[in-house]
Amino acid sequence: MKKWLIPVLTFSTFFCSCAGTFKTEKSAIEKQEIIADSQYCTIQIQSGKVCGYIDNGVYIYKGIPYAKAERFMPPKAPDKWEGIRSSRAYGPTAPQGKRMGWYSDEQAFAFNWDDGYADENCLRVNIWTNGINDNKKRPVMVWLHGGGYSAGSGQELPSYDGTNLAKKGDVVVVSLNHRLNVLGFLDLSAYGEKYAQSGNAGLLDIVAALQWVKNNINMFGGDPSNVTIFGQSGGGGKVSTLLATPSANGLFHKAIIQSGSMLRTMSGEYSRRIGIATVEELGLNSSNISEIDKIPYEKLLAAGEKAITKVKTEADKEGISSFIFGWAPTVDGDILPNQPFDPKAPEQSKDIPLMIGTTLHEFSTSTYVPAIRNITKEKAIEFLKQKYKERTDEFINAFEKAYPTYQPKDLIDIDLIFRPSAVEQANLKSAQQGAPVYMYLFAWESPVLDGILRSTHCMDIPFVFNNVIRHASMTGGGKNAQDLAEKMSDAWINFAKRGNPNAKGLPKWEPYNPKDGTTMYFNNKSEIKHNHDKDLLNIVRAFPTRGF
Repeated sequence: MKKWLIPVLTFSTFFCSCAGTFKTEKSAIEKQEIIADSQYCTIQIQSGKVCGYIDNGVYIYKGIPYAKAERFMPPKAPDKWEGIRSSRAYGPTAPQGKRMGWYSDEQAFAFNWDDGYADENCLRVNIWTNGINDNKKRPVMVWLHGGGYSAGSGQELPSYDGTNLAKKGDVVVVSLNHRLNVLGFLDLSAYGEKYAQSGNAGLLDIVAALQWVKNNINMFGGDPSNVTIFGQSGGGGKVSTLLATPSANGLFHKAIIQSGSMLRTMSGEYSRRIGIATVEELGLNSSNISEIDKIPYEKLLAAGEKAITKVKTEADKEGISSFIFGWAPTVDGDILPNQPFDPKAPEQSKDIPLMIGTTLHEFSTSTYVPAIRNITKEKAIEFLKQKYKERTDEFINAFEKAYPTYQPKDLIDIDLIFRPSAVEQANLKSAQQGAPVYMYLFAWESPVLDGILRSTHCMDIPFVFNNVIRHASMTGGGKNAQDLAEKMSDAWINFAKRGNPNAKGLPKWEPYNPKDGTTMYFNNKSEIKHNHDKDLLNIVRAFPTRGF
């Protein structure tokens, strides 16, 4: 890949801190849809001056360095710069493996990924805000992208764009990139103190980004004392982990976990085994371990993936069952002292309000297997017997109680992997008797592609960001989608502002506790359910599901 060195242009900066200047700026903004002039968009942060652009009244800054890091080392403060740094385009994404979803026309159409360009120098933040240098204290919402700990970026989906959420709620939206897979989570601690924190480098990146937000977000009109972290899938796992990460304590004040309740992560024993196996695969040892810094990324990743396969096989024989195995934060007794939510919720986040939810179908089988779409109940039961065996009738009875209007394919499609962990996490949080926890279940089904997507994994994101039109290839962008997006985005905004998601157009949403099981059921007609699937989940928990 060619790398181009773009000279930084230096010119005088015109700030908009005084009343007279603000009036001139407002007048200019109202006349144009996009403004990218330095006189309107330049601000001073700790590292130097940055200039973004204004789109329909929203100030947007992209690709700002929040830290720098050498390979496998903890992040450090970014280099300072002279002049004005243009911050109008997304920065590099973290290196990662090939996205196989591009080989499915239906997935490629619906998700419409933006994979950007990869570079190891990828520690960047993106910001959307209604105002700069105005001394306002807007709530801050920091989005953590999905893709597990192996893939993804802060620009990955059209849904991630923060313009509509910032404009609607007068909040500051932040997204970010951090190191992933072998670069972010290869545990080389067996090779000396230098690499003691390598297994959690990607986690430390996120902490560094949150520290950057604390130090700089006031210049973007944000309130560093009112920060909400929220994320979906792997992003939800990151939120789960940050709730138990001491160095992140005090850097955020509310949290939302969307389809990513990660109760347990890698143990130090197995992450070190993967590190050792990776080094051996590369033909290195303790005497020449420093050579690992020079190995091309593709070769490094391939070695790491082979090591994970090898060690996972060993773990299976040793009776280890874990939802995530491989690239993930590791319990090292330092950066991450304990498992995030095992055996209990982390004490350090007892007073942080939490919202937890999943989608009804998540990785819907019928989305990817056409034969399932018109399956009969009899065939579905045959499928279920492979897992639930003599308890299949008991499972069906509990299922029909939970979902009385179900279709036969629902017996296979409805998610019973993510929701049990979400409920368990909510139970642990509620048991602390600290800040409240709110639960939801997103059940709205997309009409796109003849309805095959259902309420699939990621379907809730465009609703949260009020981006159902921007991401119409997934939602269809119709009136029902727009109406639900108005309510859901309001709920997320209200939670970020006050720690309470109640919003106009939704039924009264009480905090969750195990006895009542209060859950907001998002759909064209949203409603509150109380422990509707409790009996079903109790059966499912007797049949643990291995994850990645």
